[in-house]
Amino acid sequence: MDHRGRLRSLQHSLYVHKFDILLVTHLPNIRYLCGFTGSSGVLAVSERACVFFTDGRYTAQARAEVRGARVVIAQKSALIAAAEWIKSRAKGLRRIGIEGEHLTVSSRNLLAANLGSGPRLKEAPPLIEQARRVKDVDEVRHIREAVLLGASLFEVARQTIRPGVTEIEVAAEMEFAARRAGAEAMSFETIIAAGERSALPHGRASEAAIPVQGFVVCDFGVILAGYCSDMTRTLYVGRPDESARRMYEAVREAQQAGVEAVRPGVTVGELDQLVRKALKKSRLDKYFTHSTGHGVGLEIHEAPRIAAGQRETLLPGMVITIEPGVYVPGKWGVRIEDMVVVTKNGSEVLTPTSKELVAL
Repeated sequence: MDHRGRLRSLQHSLYVHKFDILLVTHLPNIRYLCGFTGSSGVLAVSERACVFFTDGRYTAQARAEVRGARVVIAQKSALIAAAEWIKSRAKGLRRIGIEGEHLTVSSRNLLAANLGSGPRLKEAPPLIEQARRVKDVDEVRHIREAVLLGASLFEVARQTIRPGVTEIEVAAEMEFAARRAGAEAMSFETIIAAGERSALPHGRASEAAIPVQGFVVCDFGVILAGYCSDMTRTLYVGRPDESARRMYEAVREAQQAGVEAVRPGVTVGELDQLVRKALKKSRLDKYFTHSTGHGVGLEIHEAPRIAAGQRETLLPGMVITIEPGVYVPGKWGVRIEDMVVVTKNGSEVLTPTSKELVAL
């Protein structure tokens, strides 16, 4: 990973946005910029200096992982240590950028109290998140590996799902297999939602038993080398009738239409509109109650957001999901999701798993 290059790019952005220093407190952003993977730290970036503050628990780890920034092991909280470092350089400083979306009110107050009456704290735009939208070659490689590992868990789900087995038992088998295969963790709490619960878009695995007949939504992903994967497949237990098949095919066709439309220059709002238009042909669009997708990387939900009204344009290197779903309350639901990387001339589907309806 080119951490030094990322830091240089951020330093240029600080100059453009007229910030003297940016305090980075969001851990995924810290990892992106300097490589630190621990759970406590603050990165201070100015036009001429990059300093990473952490505590004694991470002395060896920080010195081994951090690239492009000087490491300071603080005897107090990293935030206070960073504030004191800024205060020591306060002459001529006017604007200190903070990550408003990730800094609590109490932490902001603590920071202000330790800075005193010097420079002003100012919420910075999401400079790092904007940079993270476009993945480099190494990032795409890590994501691809995470996607392949995650996709292998679908076979575990197929072998485990049967009437009477609880949703949480299915999730447990998948998560155990993921760990054995080398996953650091799951990307999010595994969703196994069967029967009427398949109509819950985020139906986390519960103690409910798999019914003798009905859809089972399986939404899951893993973290590998820090990068997330995300996929959804919907199975059917028993023999699906014609209405179930029609609903599944409508979602599959809409999802495929979205996948095939991914290319540089298309806006995310256009993608969302196209998928909804496809579902409207089957009069199912009113049951599609969430956005069409999102970016994936160091976090499971990143920019861009694939949703109505969004104007962001797809760029080569973006990795996104396409995941329409239809949810009929009290009856059933279907969702299908792939991860797709935007390429120079189009796109590549990273998820290798078939989308044909599987009946168990």
